[in-house]
Amino acid sequence: MGLDIKIPIGAMFLLLGIILTIFGLATLHDEMYSISIGKNINLISGIGMVIFGSFMLLVSDLVRKKKLVDEDALKDDVLKKDD
Repeated sequence: MGLDIKIPIGAMFLLLGIILTIFGLATLHDEMYSISIGKNINLISGIGMVIFGSFMLLVSDLVRKKKLVDEDALKDDVLKKDD
């Protein structure tokens, strides 16, 4: 089956993480962060989302490559048995 949900989830988290990271960097020394214990929540969560999205896309790519290698090995085994 060709459906891999990791690709759209990873892309969504990566895109939203980039947006949040840019917003967090743009408002780095804003006074609104005094409410959140002085932490730049947008920057922290944006970086976390970028890491998670990148991980999802990386895992999806590794699984896809492993399936291709396994299919090629299976085809080679079938061809060897035919000889």
